[in-house]
Formats: sequence, C-alpha cells, structure tokens
Amino acid sequence: MAERLDVLAVAAHPDDIELTCGGTLIKCVEAGYRVGALELTGGESGTLGSAGQRAEAAAAAAKVMGLTVRENLGLPDARLEDTQENRLKLVRVFRRLGPRVLILQNEQWRHPDHAASVALARAAAFLAGLKKIEGEGHVERLQKIMYCQAYIEHTPKPSFVVDISAQFERKLEAIMCYRSQFEGRTEAGELFPNGQPLPELVRTQCRHYGSLIRTAYGEPFYTRETLAVEDIVTLGVKSI
Repeated sequence: MAERLDVLAVAAHPDDIELTCGGTLIKCVEAGYRVGALELTGGESGTLGSAGQRAEAAAAAAKVMGLTVRENLGLPDARLEDTQENRLKLVRVFRRLGPRVLILQNEQWRHPDHAASVALARAAAFLAGLKKIEGEGHVERLQKIMYCQAYIEHTPKPSFVVDISAQFERKLEAIMCYRSQFEGRTEAGELFPNGQPLPELVRTQCRHYGSLIRTAYGEPFYTRETLAVEDIVTLGVKSI
C-alpha cells in the first residue's frame, strides 16, 4: 500500500487550489508533509483557455508548489453533481491516497460546481471510512476537513488564518502558471474586479487576511467543528 498523504486539497477546477490555499500547501510541503491536489473536472467549459492548456498549467503549478501528487478525476465541467456514482469514484481516490487532512472549497462561491465539489468530497470522505464499501486502500476516517474562505462576501470570521508571508510569492508564481486564465486580466472566477491587475488583486486579498493575524499575507479557513486549544498562554495575535 502506498504511503499516505498528509494533506489533500480537492477543488472543482484547475487553478481553484492555487487561488485559495496554494500558500498553505506550499507551507505544508516546506514542513515536510506529503501534499497532494485533486481537481474534479478539467475546466473544459470555462470561457478562457482549453482543458489542455489548464492541464499543462496545473502540472507546472504542481512543480512550483512541490506537490507529491496531482490528479484530475475527469468529471464533466459545469455539470458536476453529487451522485452515488461520483462518490464511489472519489472514494477510490481517497482510499488510494489516504489523506489525513482534506481541504475543500467554499459552498458559497458562485459557480455551481464549487458547491457540488464540497458536497461530493465530504460525502465521499465519509464513505471511504466504511469497511463494507468495496474498494482497496486506506479504510479509515481522515482527521480533519477544512474549508477555504477566501473570495466570499458576507463571510463570518475565519476559524483560523494561515500565515503565508514566506510563501506568498511562490503562491503567486503558481497562480500565474495559468496564463490562459489570468495573464493581463483583472478578474477571474470568484475574484471580482476592482481595477487592479489580477496578481495585485490576489495580493490585496491575502494582505487583508494577513492583517487579521498581524502578518503580511494570510489564507483564511473555517472548520465545522470547534478547535481545541491546549495552552491559552501561547495563543497568537495580540488583543490590545
């Protein structure tokens, strides 16, 4: 049986992961963790570029981020659905890769595929831990599911923000591998335009979340569970 992944990010389309949690994945790689990315579709229905261009960009971005593995499930773009058939396809991937931590997208984003990806991945993660569901690999519950919180409005305060100050420039380098999507543009996907070139728009977003934890750049996440704290004296971010 192959060695388990520590962290696996799952998203609907190539480039979603770089935009929302690329810095966090890079930080995990630098800490020595085995980190992977899984896209559920090829993004073939997108207005810009082609599935082939995005696949090449995804491979290049994976090298920039230092990922152990990057795969694409090949489900239809703009028609992603949380069905039992798709769940079982994803169960096979989860059991083979055996992630301990799963990073998912945000169900509040505009594209219907994003909400579908969250429902599909969460259900598949549960089923992957059921011994009577057929399939080989790691049959056990993963440790944690966390959800990206960037680029949404009317959002509650994040459960936590990851300091990506040292990783931000590589995050941006990974994003800009997707030239067909981002080069020379001021908006993309869930990123609403404000007149800035897209790299500066990403920088503005990450600076905002970094400011919440008193650092230069950050990526926000939430969890559905309450987080445990062992030592309140070492909690970060000054209050006054």
